[in-house]
Amino acid sequence: MLKGLFSKYITAFMLIIAISFTAVIVMVTSMITNSALNEKKEAVRVSANSVRDFMENTYEKGHRVNFNQFVFYNFEVLYGSLSMVAQNTQDLIILITDATGRILISSEEHGTVSNNEIPAEFTANIQQNGCASGVDDLNGIFPSRYLVSGCSIHSTKEDDALIGMVVVGASSTDVSSLAESVLNTIVVSCLWVMVAALIAVYFITEKIISPLKAMSRAAKNYAAGIFDVRVPVNSRDEVAQLAMAFNNMANSLANAENLRQSFLANVSHDLRTPMTTIAGFIDGILDGAIPPDKQPYYLELIASEVRRLSRLGSSLLDISRIQAGDRKFTKTVFDICEMARQIIISFEQRIEEKKLDVVFACDFDKVMVYADRDAIHQVFYNLCDNAVKFSKSGGLYRIRIVEQNKKVYVSVYNEGQGIPENEIAYVFDRFYKSDKSRGLDKTGVGLGLYIVKTIIDAHNEEIWVKSAYGKYCEFVFTLQPANKSELKEKRLQI
Repeated sequence: MLKGLFSKYITAFMLIIAISFTAVIVMVTSMITNSALNEKKEAVRVSANSVRDFMENTYEKGHRVNFNQFVFYNFEVLYGSLSMVAQNTQDLIILITDATGRILISSEEHGTVSNNEIPAEFTANIQQNGCASGVDDLNGIFPSRYLVSGCSIHSTKEDDALIGMVVVGASSTDVSSLAESVLNTIVVSCLWVMVAALIAVYFITEKIISPLKAMSRAAKNYAAGIFDVRVPVNSRDEVAQLAMAFNNMANSLANAENLRQSFLANVSHDLRTPMTTIAGFIDGILDGAIPPDKQPYYLELIASEVRRLSRLGSSLLDISRIQAGDRKFTKTVFDICEMARQIIISFEQRIEEKKLDVVFACDFDKVMVYADRDAIHQVFYNLCDNAVKFSKSGGLYRIRIVEQNKKVYVSVYNEGQGIPENEIAYVFDRFYKSDKSRGLDKTGVGLGLYIVKTIIDAHNEEIWVKSAYGKYCEFVFTLQPANKSELKEKRLQI
């Protein structure tokens, strides 16, 4: 089974190379073999024509009337000439026959070969067409199947009568040797390429597998709750991008774990502190340790702590409903400016205590928007509550509502502690609390801004924050302005 990347890569590369070289071998050897074979056939044909011309010219100049007698008396001269041609032209075998196909002289023997005859079928082909060619052993005259070409010899002294034939044969073993040599060269080249590919694939896969192995080890650490392991990034390719994404995921997991631990600590503190306070005051009242005239004061403290527990429970319930998708939003038309005025009035006492410089800026007396009124009130109230809570005494507290580019922009600004730059990206995460010392935020558990972000996202709107630590903080969210049809429908309902 091919389980590892290396084995898969090397198998694929070897198969591709083997198939490619097999195709090359077949095509090249076939091309070379056919070319060499055609070249040799042409050489045999040309040799046959040359010997025929030589025999005809020599016979015409001789004094013998009979062709057989001419060959007999000129045997030595003819044999020498034929042998020289055969040796100089790719080791041919040249046969001279009479008109019936009986061999008179051969370039391979010194003497007359009177007992061997060319097959009648081949002879008839030469007699009929003047020439013939093929691949044959001519009934054992040649040691194997040779490339054969034959031509007829005519005499002008005898009215162009057929007096004999020339048959030339050549072995094709040298063609096979050439093909075998080419095949061996290609096979050796293939082996070298395979070795080079094996080395290249090893280094390539090692470069790919190393970060993957590092990711695997890191994932096991993450599963064990160890989030400080990171994958080294040494390149800019796709694997490096995956490693960077993996490291970003690790950062998110580490942040989520820190937030979870912070949330547990906050919830534990926010549950334990009011419950301890409530239990202590109630025990003091029941035991008589608190005099009757002081009991209303302490009962008010108990009620405050109960309301604090109620807010915590409500926030946790909102989170559960949002995560389960049970909270539905019903959009209506309402005046966001009027909502802002009501919220500012509700914070009047706290604003007076901090002596804040309040600025309310709105383009018009009324700015109608189309959204879920209760949900947007929760968003607006939460942002304004945070702005008052984290404002410095005597600082600027500003709410602006602007309509432009077919959007309504709502801004809540305060001068105060602000948010550190490295924490801005996490302000909308669950359980996030910028005031970890609880110097200012003594009641929150880090769920308010997460709920705010979820509500705004559900409206397909945007929310963002700008802050300079130690100077100011500004939250801005967008809403959809009510169009004319929605306003008309609202008037009809009224």
